Amino acid sequence: MSALLAGGSLETISGEAAHAALAGLRADLLADRLIPYVGPGLLTLDGTPPVPTSPEEVAAALQKRVPVPGRIRGNMWAVAQYIESRRHRRTLKTLMVDIFAAEPRPSGFHRFLAGLPLGLIVDSWYDGTLAAALAEAGRTDVVDVQGQSRAAIGEDRWYRAFDLIGHSAEPDAAHTLLYTPHGGIRPEGNVLVSDSDYVEVLTEIDIQTPIPEEVRTRRATRGFLFLGCRFHDQMLRTYARQIIKRSTGPHACVAEADRLSLNERRFLAAEGIALIDLSLGEATRLLIG
Repeated sequence: MSALLAGGSLETISGEAAHAALAGLRADLLADRLIPYVGPGLLTLDGTPPVPTSPEEVAAALQKRVPVPGRIRGNMWAVAQYIESRRHRRTLKTLMVDIFAAEPRPSGFHRFLAGLPLGLIVDSWYDGTLAAALAEAGRTDVVDVQGQSRAAIGEDRWYRAFDLIGHSAEPDAAHTLLYTPHGGIRPEGNVLVSDSDYVEVLTEIDIQTPIPEEVRTRRATRGFLFLGCRFHDQMLRTYARQIIKRSTGPHACVAEADRLSLNERRFLAAEGIALIDLSLGEATRLLIG
């Protein structure tokens, strides 16, 4: 599936063709030829979730707890940086843990993914719902590799790895590697959220140092399927671009075409990601089969 047409435009697959494409993507998932790259949109599949589902909602939740200047309101990264600078990192961490304190409630699609013998899954949000689904499924062959801020924890490493009960683990020992590049609320609450967190990582992400070697190894023979993700901010686009770097493809993204920004459409086209023009709910029902 090639996402680039003549002139570098975005390949958009709609209607019956989208259904057919999803059938092929489902077969690729079952055969472990695709890496699910999931975002907070999945949390909305079973109704209104108890935690934020976008950077803007995280910013709003932080602003309710700490007053911030009007010029940065709505910008999660800037709001988090303001709180970290004025109130200390410990305060920011405590607030993030509180905002995401609600117990994860896996959807049917989370449980579907948890039942697949996938080599790699990327979870781009903080909540830990997919990890909860994997634990609920009794999976003991999963390691969660979480991105972290070296400066915030005072350690010279870009990530830590845990089993599903929160003990330290080795990434190469996992059958399924769950990669949470922005960190996770559980088990330790270490997340990338402030501007300074990302400045630190972005200085080296182009040479791939912050991305675990095991992630780089496993992506080399697979494509990516984006589900429940938005790419309306440069930070989100940069991370996705670096995570899929040097993977074989093909790549696809499920989203409703008329809801995408121009920058999102340009990003998908530039990265060779085909757009499956369906609602997330319909697409996940078809993928479950």
